[in-house]
Amino acid sequence: MASPPSAVANTIEVLRKRIEQIRERKEIIGEENTKATLIDPLLAALGWDLHEIDEVRREYRRKPQDNPVDYALFLNRTECLFIEAKSLEKDLADHRWVTQNLSYATAAGVQWCVLTNGDEYRIYNAHAPVAVEEKLFRSVRISETDREHLSCTLLLLSKEQMRGSLLEEMWKRHFVDKRVHQAIGSLLAEEDGSLVRVIQKKARALSAADIRASLKRARIQIDFPIPAITLGTAKVERGAAQAPKQKISTSQSEAAKKAWGTIRAGAEATLENLIAAGLVRPPLELERDYKGVHLVAIIQQNGKVEFAGEQYDSLSTAAGMARKTVIGSPPDRPYPQTNGWTFWQYRDRETGELRQMDHLRQQYLAARK
Repeated sequence: MASPPSAVANTIEVLRKRIEQIRERKEIIGEENTKATLIDPLLAALGWDLHEIDEVRREYRRKPQDNPVDYALFLNRTECLFIEAKSLEKDLADHRWVTQNLSYATAAGVQWCVLTNGDEYRIYNAHAPVAVEEKLFRSVRISETDREHLSCTLLLLSKEQMRGSLLEEMWKRHFVDKRVHQAIGSLLAEEDGSLVRVIQKKARALSAADIRASLKRARIQIDFPIPAITLGTAKVERGAAQAPKQKISTSQSEAAKKAWGTIRAGAEATLENLIAAGLVRPPLELERDYKGVHLVAIIQQNGKVEFAGEQYDSLSTAAGMARKTVIGSPPDRPYPQTNGWTFWQYRDRETGELRQMDHLRQQYLAARK
């Protein structure tokens, strides 16, 4: 019998292919089929017994008057994780679903909850004393996310890991790192002179204006590496935050981003991290010839993807909206589900060739190994 990490890795590959096939056929499978074919197999691989009512309950209500949650996972007959499921066709960005999921968990006293459509998994800390959007711990997609990061994240939801405090420790590190990131960003911002004064003390020959100009030219990146997670052995320094890996380089480009804007937490291949690493230099024009229509989008300095005058948070959302202008949207979805990394193309500065954005993504991941 495969060990749980192997079972999860194997299941991810099966689900990845299944999701790809469903989307290629443009099928609308609905919520129940999403649960049966995509969510249930993953929960089983994570060690949860779907046939044991003391471990997994569906359409769970703590009180008769409560709204039901799709899955309630139990340890020692106590709720430890709520999972709200939507169909594969749904976009989880709908704020109503996030609020609904968190309200279920808060009312029941459950700290951890997940919102998923069988592809994307969003993990929230319902008890965190922050705004709703900051309660999000991690978001991964089976169809897109780097396999190592995906496995590490999903294993945090395994039965074995939920018995311990690893998820809580990982959240604390995430929370602290984010605040440190914001604090350093504030120091590097032009309007905050604290860092300039510190540098002046170390480099007395430099004026404040020289230092500010130098910081504008600098490209400073601070990574908070995500540790590998395996069942039974957590490859993470417990009780202390891992020291951030620092990479500092200079750029002669006048269009270089302000230093504070290039600090990114985490090593996941996100568009923001690719910008911070210098692989994507905004404004970057994207294009795609789709069913005889030439589509154009632009990656802006703020990391948003602009298409038809609107800005979107991800390549995939922008790609879906672009396809919508050509083929329309499917039932029950605002736009066609689309992998933006493989849909959008950019023109290589050196060769002039059109390449998929996934080419830059793979370069980023290779540099992280």
